[in-house]
Amino acid sequence: MPFILCLLILLCGLLPARPARSVALERGTAITDPLALHELDQGRLGLRQMLGAATTDQPFGNDALFALPSMLPVGKALDQEFDRYVTRHKAGFPTASIGIGPSFDVQLFDRALLHSPDTRFVLAGIVNRMDRAYVDPESCGEIRLIYRLIRSEPGEGATRLPMTLNVVLPAGRRDAAGLTCSAIAQRWLAAGDSQASGAELASWLVSEDGPLHLVRAEHIDRIEINLQIAHVPKSAARDFRTDYLLKLFRLDARSRLFEEKPLENQIDRDRLLTDAVLKREFRAWLLDPKHLIELDRGTILMPEKFLARGAVAATPAGFAASALQPAFGLVQADGYGNEVFGESEVVATLKKAAAQGAAFENIRSVAGFERRLNDITCAGCHQTRGIGGFHFPGVDWMAEQPSNSKVVPASPHFFGDQPRRRDILVAMRDGREADYSRGFSDRPQSRRSAELAGTSYQDGWGAHCYQQRPKLADNDASFRSWSCAEGLACQAVGNASRFGMCFVKGR
Repeated sequence: MPFILCLLILLCGLLPARPARSVALERGTAITDPLALHELDQGRLGLRQMLGAATTDQPFGNDALFALPSMLPVGKALDQEFDRYVTRHKAGFPTASIGIGPSFDVQLFDRALLHSPDTRFVLAGIVNRMDRAYVDPESCGEIRLIYRLIRSEPGEGATRLPMTLNVVLPAGRRDAAGLTCSAIAQRWLAAGDSQASGAELASWLVSEDGPLHLVRAEHIDRIEINLQIAHVPKSAARDFRTDYLLKLFRLDARSRLFEEKPLENQIDRDRLLTDAVLKREFRAWLLDPKHLIELDRGTILMPEKFLARGAVAATPAGFAASALQPAFGLVQADGYGNEVFGESEVVATLKKAAAQGAAFENIRSVAGFERRLNDITCAGCHQTRGIGGFHFPGVDWMAEQPSNSKVVPASPHFFGDQPRRRDILVAMRDGREADYSRGFSDRPQSRRSAELAGTSYQDGWGAHCYQQRPKLADNDASFRSWSCAEGLACQAVGNASRFGMCFVKGR
């Protein structure tokens, strides 16, 4: 199998997977109808309306967006991140040129576009995250409005730029309409079964009986930003690499300003490796059996004092652990002196927790612990099975012939997680206790992904896998289920790892 083909799948997920069924995997868990999104963008779910900007006949350009009082802290923080990125890169690669345009070794995103009247954000998708109700059960989870940055060019239409802005709101507010989580889940599942499209679908979604009825500007919790801050083309001097800046800003209830906050579970690796006191606190907190089980389930919420206020997700990060990944270097063989977790310490803690009755589904080894610690972070997750650094680039309804059959709105990781998310919606609808656990970012949760069997999302061609060896003892317990469908074999990508992709045997 040619290396370039492997790399394309690893980076982008661009090769289409065999459909799991004849129906959309995102049914009931996301709105991806192009014409409906266009209608909603022009209506009350447009970014202008959601942020309470004055209504005019002019498009809501980024010059107006970042001039809003609530957005001033966001613009300032992004400028500071650009400055820090340039400073760090110059220090690490003093011979590399960095700037805007193809003449530079490191090509920066043109930050002038962030404040230009010719750029604006348009609604590119709506994602149901009621599977996150474990964070705040009263909120019934979250709804995310995904806006994609575009640039208008006279006579050439609009060009999509590599940046998304997510407006995150609670899925429900009982004080607003008295709706239960069960009723809201039922509305979303009904949307998945609906045959409506375009203006008809959009009108029902925001109606009094629709799933988006409670999605209103006054309920905004935060915004999340994902920006391709720089691109490094492959050359004789350096490898291909693209860096994505991740930031979070929470709306302060009093000031009504979006204030910079730590990213959820984004471990501040640099501080942990240099601050001995913080390192000890983090080790003790995470190795508490309660938190270790939450880490295994994927429902852990780390205290803010251990977290970073921004992250750069690099692609390609590769299958094996590397310095580009957030948790790299935190787990090492005992005796190096600067590790946060020693291997023997992790092994002993896992055995102790198991002896006390803990049942681990994902973390069954040191390697499993390290991999989970990486993909539980924002940056680690975005480095895994993404389309570049995005999991939801969104629908391009501004194209001449918008069609989801021609444009893939989301990554393999996103589609692979839909059966689990829908299973949670069904449990909520039926009044049953929901199981919020999830698998690794590389692989869908096996026990809830029957409809993915044989696809590239699970164990089909191009799926992520782990090379199994004849002797069971040689196979890491955390990854024994990462196999390939009949007729395929797991082929390692690179020489330093047994992780790879499923391809036809003998190829």
